[in-house]
Amino acid sequence: MQNITPSLSEKFGGKEVNTFRLINKKGTEAIISNYGAILLSFKIKKEDGSMNDIVLGFDKPEDYLDEKYLQQYPLFGAAVGRYGNRIKNGQIEIDGIKYQLPLNMGTDHLHGGTSGFDKKIWKIDSFDEVKNVLKLSLKSPDGDEGYPGNLNVSLTFTLNDNNELIHEYTATTDKPTAVNLTHHSYFNLNNGRGRVDNHFIKINASSILEQDENLTCNGNLINVTGTRFDFRKPKPMVELWGNEPGYDQSFVVDKKDKEFAWSAEAWSDESKTKLEVATTEPVVHFYTGIWIPSVTGKNNTQYGPYSGFCFETQVHPNAINIPSFPNTVLRPGEVYSQKTVYRLSNL
Repeated sequence: MQNITPSLSEKFGGKEVNTFRLINKKGTEAIISNYGAILLSFKIKKEDGSMNDIVLGFDKPEDYLDEKYLQQYPLFGAAVGRYGNRIKNGQIEIDGIKYQLPLNMGTDHLHGGTSGFDKKIWKIDSFDEVKNVLKLSLKSPDGDEGYPGNLNVSLTFTLNDNNELIHEYTATTDKPTAVNLTHHSYFNLNNGRGRVDNHFIKINASSILEQDENLTCNGNLINVTGTRFDFRKPKPMVELWGNEPGYDQSFVVDKKDKEFAWSAEAWSDESKTKLEVATTEPVVHFYTGIWIPSVTGKNNTQYGPYSGFCFETQVHPNAINIPSFPNTVLRPGEVYSQKTVYRLSNL
C-alpha cells in the first residue's frame, strides 16, 4: 500500500508524503511515512484475531504537525539524526575545527537540532510489497543544523515472517562529520493504553552512563549492581522505580563493539505481548516518556507522562566530546552503518 497524504504534501511545497504498509504472513503489520521516516504503527495479531498496536502516535499523518504536539515535541516514532541524544553545549570539534550546533534542549543540543531528520521528507528509493521492504534516503547538506559535510543517508525497513521489524542505516560523507543515528518509537504493549510502569523490562547491561544535571553524559560509567538500573534479570520497572521519576538513561550493552546481539526486551502480562530488541549498537537508551505531552493519540487515547517507553539504540551520547567513548566521526571513504531489530511475539 502506498497512500499519498495531500494535506502534508501541500505543506512541504508539493513534495510527496506517503505512507507504506508492510504486512507479513502472520498478519503482523507496520505502517511507515516518509515524513520523518516515522513508524506510524506496529501491530501484532492476537489469538482472538484483534490487533495490538504497540507504538504511540496519531491516526492521521497530519497530526504529527499539530502545533500543540510540536510545542512539547516527543518525536513519536521518528528517525533521529544527525546525532542521537544530547551533545554538551551543542559544541563539537573535528580535526581542530569547532562547530556550534543549535541549543534545543536548554544549554545542550538534542536529537540533531530544531529541524533534524525527524522533520525531513525522505526520498522514496523503493518499495517492495511482496518482500515487505521499504528503502528511504535523505541528503543532509553541508551546514545542516550546524553539522559539516554533505551526508547521504539510507534507511531500510524490512518486516519478515518472524515478526521482526528491521531498520538499517548507512551513511557516507564528503567531509569529516559527526554521525550517531537512532530511531525514536515509543512502545506500549497494551495497545497504547495506560501507563507502562508495570511492563517487565530486561536490559543486558552491567553499566550505565553517568549524566550531569542536564542529563548529558559526562564520560563516567556506573555499575548497575544494587541500583534501580539493574535490569539484567527481568523485573517490572515499577519495582525498581520507587519514588524516582522513571528512566532516561543510557545502558551500555554487555557485548563486543558492533556485535549484533539481543540486548533488551519488554513484555506485558496484561496483553501477553513481548518485544525483543537486537542491535549492532553499544548503547540502549531507555526512556519512559517522562515528558510526553498531554495529547490525544490513536483511537482517541489520551497520552501523557509514562504512556510509552523507548529503546533507542545508538553509540554513547555526547561521545563526540569524550575521547574514551566510541568514535562517532565519519570520514570521506568510510560507511556508517547500524542495524536494529524489533521482534514481536504473543506469550
